[in-house]
Amino acid sequence: MMAGKATIKDNKPKLGLVEFVALMAFLTSLVALSIDAMLPALNQIGSDLNSESPQHTHMIVSLFFLGMALGQLCFGPYSDAKGRRAAILTGLIIFAIGTVICMYSQSMEMLLFGRVVQAFGVSGPRIATIALIRDEYAGEAMARVMSFIMMVFILVPMLAPAFGKAILMFASWREIFLSFLAIGLAVGIWFFSRQQETLPKSKRSAFSWHQLFVSSKFILTHKEVMLYTVSMGFIFGAFLSYLSASQTIFEDFYQVGDLFPLYFAVLAFSIGFASFINGTLVMRLGMRKLCIWALYGNTIVSFILVISTLGFDGLPPLYVTVLLLSTNFFFIGILFGNLNSMAMLPLGHIAGLGAAIIGCFSSGFSVPIALIINSFVSTSILPIAIGFLVFALLALACVLSVGAASELPLKSSRRIK
Repeated sequence: MMAGKATIKDNKPKLGLVEFVALMAFLTSLVALSIDAMLPALNQIGSDLNSESPQHTHMIVSLFFLGMALGQLCFGPYSDAKGRRAAILTGLIIFAIGTVICMYSQSMEMLLFGRVVQAFGVSGPRIATIALIRDEYAGEAMARVMSFIMMVFILVPMLAPAFGKAILMFASWREIFLSFLAIGLAVGIWFFSRQQETLPKSKRSAFSWHQLFVSSKFILTHKEVMLYTVSMGFIFGAFLSYLSASQTIFEDFYQVGDLFPLYFAVLAFSIGFASFINGTLVMRLGMRKLCIWALYGNTIVSFILVISTLGFDGLPPLYVTVLLLSTNFFFIGILFGNLNSMAMLPLGHIAGLGAAIIGCFSSGFSVPIALIINSFVSTSILPIAIGFLVFALLALACVLSVGAASELPLKSSRRIK
């Protein structure tokens, strides 16, 4: 059974630590699986459904985050009002509906609609799982469990493209969606047969439009929260432009063929390694200092990528591109968790809704950025390189404008939590 001095419930959860970590990691990784397993199939989907252009096909990835933005905003309050299990069940059902729409789509427009529905649904397990972990753990115990979950979670984006590629060797892209149904069903059965509700009815908060308006106004007018949230949107928007175009970059521009999943895994590993390094440094250096260092690093590497791209007529040698992107992704891996944590810092009294609004705003903000950048990607990675540089500079400006005074509450929060 799970134990720890920082648990916040007297009754022990049903699951042992290993099973709990594995189950939570599988639930949260449905998002990464739904995105990354599709990457090897984008060209095939575009051809089968008569996509207008590669940029149109890239929307299979970018519009997924639009659905997630809307879903997070809905499932945050829903999870607080109806419980974690209800939010996860509802989300999995909507995810299955969206997956079926995608699987039987006969046009790109129908598939894109299905992806938005699919993403809306999968945001339910994502939001409710984070809330469920908060219900069971606090302080050092929660940090420990989240670290274990991240170690399992990072394997999914590393392996998902290879998983999608393996299916394409024996079947079509529609069977990738069929696999999503099977995995979602298996994880759902596992969850509902083993994990108890962690939010009793006595602690649930009824949904109120007035309270939603008051809390949302507080969040949206809080300078520190919004600057960190906008920074996340800038960084993730540039990253999403790469993610959407990754198959085009490696298979069409660099002609790596079946090695695409390997290159993708190498770059994904940089983000996972950054998460590990961040966990060892953040207690000593603080989130803000690490973010500023990472943003400077991101800006410098992005500038080098732009210069390299210009020097090689839009397409540097493959090893140069991989080296610079993996270095950039290391800095981005440092930024992802810390920017979110700093945005959440003033919102302890409305953490559930705060997480939902921050996730909705940053995800929704990043989608048009990615779409704009990808609209210029045709034969060169220069638009993506410029996107990384421009939005790294904008994110750095936002973080620096918060002011050094915000470092004090961040340090005290580390002692408390």
